[in-house]
Amino acid sequence: MKTLSTVTGFFLMTLLCWQSCQGQSGQDNANTAFVWAYDMDEPIAIFEMKNILREISGLSVVPGKNLLAVVQDEEGDIFLLDKNTGEIVGQHDFDKDGDYEGVEAVKDCIFVVKSSGTLFEVQRVGKKNQKTIKFNDFLNSDYDVEGLAFDEKNHRLLLACKAKAGEGAEFDFKKAIYAFDLNTNKMEPVPAVVIGIEDIQDYLDTSPGIRKLEKIMEYFSPNQSKFIFSPSGIAVHPQTGNYYILSTAGKILVIVNPQGKILHIQKLKKKTHRQPEGICFDLDGTLYISNEGDGGKGRIYKYSPIRQ
Repeated sequence: MKTLSTVTGFFLMTLLCWQSCQGQSGQDNANTAFVWAYDMDEPIAIFEMKNILREISGLSVVPGKNLLAVVQDEEGDIFLLDKNTGEIVGQHDFDKDGDYEGVEAVKDCIFVVKSSGTLFEVQRVGKKNQKTIKFNDFLNSDYDVEGLAFDEKNHRLLLACKAKAGEGAEFDFKKAIYAFDLNTNKMEPVPAVVIGIEDIQDYLDTSPGIRKLEKIMEYFSPNQSKFIFSPSGIAVHPQTGNYYILSTAGKILVIVNPQGKILHIQKLKKKTHRQPEGICFDLDGTLYISNEGDGGKGRIYKYSPIRQ
């Protein structure tokens, strides 16, 4: 009996210690400050686009392949690029010409979104039995949809709206991210994330260490007559699940968690990112940002995460 009591006591002590450690670990993770993991002055590669991709507007890593899927905002074509060289290795027509702004590869399909909110699912891209399915919902050109990303955890697409955020005064001075449920093929009526000018002002008030803070403070000062933040691209970080929202206006990158809390604002150099329109990640955290030509060549900048 003494031996049994000793063993039981030891087991209970071990269990309590394990629970305590787990609780402490979870608390530490919850309170861990966001760390920006990229040196934006040191891209590991810069890809200059052919003239046909001067107006490159969106890009996505193709799962399981050494490829980037790319669209431009004039032609209904999906371009496939070697993600190590930026060279075009495929071009596949999926619909008529139009203002295509975002692209996202999900498993063996590639989704493309128009600024009007029309969503295209392109199956078996480049094969003889390629098929395009079109989805239309309440989003329209008033919302000016610019970005598209895959939220794997919730099995949905995220659509970033550059203009209108929703109906009514409650959406004034706000921008919205809507979600398209891939289980039902329906747009969720309530935005997944809403970012208002007050949210950014509150973040700036408590984050004095931000690089080029003065310029960002100027963009979002309370006396501004408009909300300069205008999403042009969105991506979900494969390891943290945070949303990285690109804005050509202001040349900034806003990072929020899935609940919409702002974690960080990164100012991009205008000299480098003249017109940033697309953003995506590889599984290891490698970051790609595409820029329209703005009178020159379109470019893709590739950044490797800094190992902590």
